[in-house]
Amino acid sequence: MSVDPEQLTLAGAFDAATEDRWEAEVLKVLNRGRPEGKELSVEQARKRLTTGMLDGLTVAPLYTKADWDGNIGYPGVMPFTRGAVPRAGEAIAWGVRQLHEDPDVDVTRRGILDDLERGATSVWLRVDPDAVPANALGRVLADVQLDLAAVRVTSRHDQAAAADALIAVLKGSGTDLAAVKGNLGIDALAYAARHASAPDLSAHRAYVAEATANLPGVIALTVDALPYEGAGASDVQELAFAIATGIAYLRDLDEAGIEPEIAASQIEFRVAATTDQFATIAKLRALRRLWARVTQECGVSEPSRGATIHAVTSPRMMSKVDPYVNMLRTTIATFGAAAGGADAITVLPFDHALGLPTAFSRRIARNTQVIAAEESHLGRVTDPAGGSWYVESLTDDLAQAAWSIVQEIEGAGGMSAALTSGDVAGRIEAANAARAKDLATRRIELTGVSMFPMAGEKPVEAKPRPQAPELKGLRQIRDAEVFEALREAAWAHEASTGSAPQVFLACLGAQRDFGARQGFASNVVLVGGLGVVESHGGTPAEIAAQASDAGAKLVILCSSAKLYAEQAVPVAQALKDAGVERVFLAGQLKEAGEVPEGLIDGTVGLGMNVVEFLDSTFDLLGVSR
Repeated sequence: MSVDPEQLTLAGAFDAATEDRWEAEVLKVLNRGRPEGKELSVEQARKRLTTGMLDGLTVAPLYTKADWDGNIGYPGVMPFTRGAVPRAGEAIAWGVRQLHEDPDVDVTRRGILDDLERGATSVWLRVDPDAVPANALGRVLADVQLDLAAVRVTSRHDQAAAADALIAVLKGSGTDLAAVKGNLGIDALAYAARHASAPDLSAHRAYVAEATANLPGVIALTVDALPYEGAGASDVQELAFAIATGIAYLRDLDEAGIEPEIAASQIEFRVAATTDQFATIAKLRALRRLWARVTQECGVSEPSRGATIHAVTSPRMMSKVDPYVNMLRTTIATFGAAAGGADAITVLPFDHALGLPTAFSRRIARNTQVIAAEESHLGRVTDPAGGSWYVESLTDDLAQAAWSIVQEIEGAGGMSAALTSGDVAGRIEAANAARAKDLATRRIELTGVSMFPMAGEKPVEAKPRPQAPELKGLRQIRDAEVFEALREAAWAHEASTGSAPQVFLACLGAQRDFGARQGFASNVVLVGGLGVVESHGGTPAEIAAQASDAGAKLVILCSSAKLYAEQAVPVAQALKDAGVERVFLAGQLKEAGEVPEGLIDGTVGLGMNVVEFLDSTFDLLGVSR
């Protein structure tokens, strides 16, 4: 076949990209400004750019065919990594499933109808004393065509009451029961995890029998991994606990004489989608692979081995401070869930951590995935990340690490035993300890919370949630909590005293000298909700006088290494002589040259423990917590 000489060759004007060329460019950047003889080697550069995950897994800076050279397979067939079924190219390739939990029946009824009229395809209701009342389920669903919109219920306190209420609504609706779809939300191990109670799977068999006999489109059981992820479980742990729970449910139903094919069809997984889009994609792909392997061993036929996955934007990642950033978090999570092949996605409103949503926050949540589907066309391609050496490697790593934990859990008696013995709680506690360090040092960055906080921020009001009955099991946390506590303490101090607690920044030299470190230091201070007072230039005596006039107890010096060598010591001495209790330097202490012991009390820089610094600063400034 002849080749058109004028045919456009993409990237034809560029040399072929090679790993050697990439390494050369990396070294050029990382060694810029380093002294001769102190340059990094290729191995050192790669190590610098390699990041670690909480589970001990690592993410390399570059992936090539040498990292993953397997067979990616196809959607709808073993091992189902690429999807339970191939997508047919529809605009909305997943279920848009919004959560409703407002106990006000009229508000919830209007909210459900509003969602269904504007893009939602199914309804998810939390039925609890602090949420939708079980006896009101018929009223809140009065406008729903139950043969068109699937209804799912969940409950933290009485799963049987929620399931019974939904069954009653479906049977009393006059709708052809063969056409209705939904989920009864029975999940005994999630209940045990929330309540620290003895696992009791006795209800599972009856609800599976009810669903298969009378409601063929309804799923009875949920494997809800959100209680584990919400308590701090890592991605690998969340995967492992989900698979181990699924195994426990299959085993229990098998003992009741229920065929594996039917048992597998009665289980739906619910997992968290987070701001780590690649981890979310890989987690969903790994879950399908693991579940396919489990069901294969149980004798389930191949077409029925694909896991049904409901992805929910993680409640743990939501913040109370600067809550509008949550819109960005849920958008990234939605992308990860969609690219990972979720069968349904729930986007939580941006004010979820503050209280019950408004009509506006519900609309933004719903439209996040409607726009992703109908305008960004995320669902028109099945497994768009498939074949990426990075995503395939990460999927393998997550699956293998999770399977190792599943084997340990099974070897110790299964998921019920792991909950009862405290093994699950212990694993999560270890993950939380590692994460707390990474959050405090900002290795894990929280935009608007620990990074780039908004100056002059005030609390955002929301509709308060009703008082909920106490749960004594796995405590649900949020990553932003430690920083929110600091911010709230600063706000309370300002409300009681009339002024915000302040830190003084002594900016030495001109803007070009201090600008970068002034910005860094002020952001650290703003993380705690503290005010900033600054001096620009001046003699040591003049700077000390300004700090004294401002009543400064803590001063941070901000400038370049050159000016630190000339001015840091005399300015620090003048500040201490003027009564300033602590002087910090933004940067490295060695830049100040020979510093008398005790003159400079510490540094503000990359990798610092921001929480410890702010805690000690609050103590110094008399801010109660």
